[in-house]
Amino acid sequence: MYRARIGIRSHVFASLSELLAKASPFRSGDALAGVAAVSAEARMAARIALADLPLRAFLDTALIPYEQDDVTRLIVDDHDTAAFAPVASLTVGAFRDWLLSPRATTEALAALAPGITPEMAAAVSKLMRNQDLVVAARKIRVVTAFRSTIGLPGRLAIRLQPNHPADDPRGILASTLDGLLYGAGDACIGINPATDDPAKLRVLWEMLDQLIDRHGIPTQSCVLAHVTRQIEAIEHGVPVDLVFQSVGGTEALNRSFGVTLALLREARDAGLSLQRGTVGHNVMYFETGQGAALSANAHHGLDQQTCEARAYAVCRAFAPLLVNSVVGFIGPEYLYDGKQIIRAGLEDHFCGKLLGLPMGVDVCYTNHAEADQDDMDSLLTLLGAAGVNFVMGVPGADDVMLGYQSTSFHDGLALRETLGLRHAPEFEDWLLAHQLLDADGRLRDARSLPALPFDAAIAALRR
Repeated sequence: MYRARIGIRSHVFASLSELLAKASPFRSGDALAGVAAVSAEARMAARIALADLPLRAFLDTALIPYEQDDVTRLIVDDHDTAAFAPVASLTVGAFRDWLLSPRATTEALAALAPGITPEMAAAVSKLMRNQDLVVAARKIRVVTAFRSTIGLPGRLAIRLQPNHPADDPRGILASTLDGLLYGAGDACIGINPATDDPAKLRVLWEMLDQLIDRHGIPTQSCVLAHVTRQIEAIEHGVPVDLVFQSVGGTEALNRSFGVTLALLREARDAGLSLQRGTVGHNVMYFETGQGAALSANAHHGLDQQTCEARAYAVCRAFAPLLVNSVVGFIGPEYLYDGKQIIRAGLEDHFCGKLLGLPMGVDVCYTNHAEADQDDMDSLLTLLGAAGVNFVMGVPGADDVMLGYQSTSFHDGLALRETLGLRHAPEFEDWLLAHQLLDADGRLRDARSLPALPFDAAIAALRR
């Protein structure tokens, strides 16, 4: 039982899960689930009670019983007591103050990550303003590598997302070349396929592999099919770089995706067996999103942001190259408008980074949400200031296969120019070698170049 008093009114919260839910900033998904605070006063009371709660309480109370949920078992069994020691005596409120203090250096936060549970991260984020989430996340650096190095200070990578509604290789190749000429693609070139046909998936993998190999592009490809399809492809000699899967924060949600922790371990081992990385061996790419657990009725009465943070425990166990919160993709039932999407994106980025993950955010919304591209511009700029590892590059910001709005090649270019952010170093060297960047690191107009690095591919598209 948790209590807080505001004026003459006493507020009581029957469980830790209720306390966390009531302390969350309002969002439509929590209201839909029936766990949101009924008033601003109740929300503030929950935050007061949460601020006084010792961080150790999250080690003593499982939100989902250990015996019923393998994500809970993962969180408990992998907790690093020694790493937790520097903050073990703090309350949630004092932990927030510590995170914003000079004591929370980049080095201290990296050492702390294995000692923080997702529930601790979610709890402290609920006490933070948007500004706090930016300031704290900016101090955290998580660096990973495969053929390019992601997450270094002062750099921003872009996932080039050249989706096509019919998986037409020519259409995908045209979008890919367009993105590369805008300097996108250093995080990866990742296709969301419309099909699950192994033969058609193989065409996509092989096309990207040939493009990357022929032009020596220091990046990695990914075809975001189900993980079982990717394991099968590896077994049949398909050139797979990154192994992808959507994951969530409860065992029930992961089973709805058709995956288990054991299957993810098998997938990572399969990816590592190919030894295709050149500067590192982080082979996994995960995507998550607030609201997924509720949409699958797999949330166990938890608020959606706490469920999302628990998904990061799953990601952390597999040393991924990239983790992407597809923040506004699920729809307004879970994040109603631009304000809720902006807040959720900053929470996800901060919580993932605090847990030691290489976080990116798909700054996005669906067309029936109360949001627009101005909201996305705001979130994109805030994430750039917060040190996000990567964002999306979608032709025209309009994904014609998935049917949602994201960020364009131009948006990534604008963010890099506005904040002085550079590409992944290996990719930057490649752009310089092909004269796509000038000496000051600015993208050159491809029309001014005597020759393009993809002349053969462009000529093939014209035929």
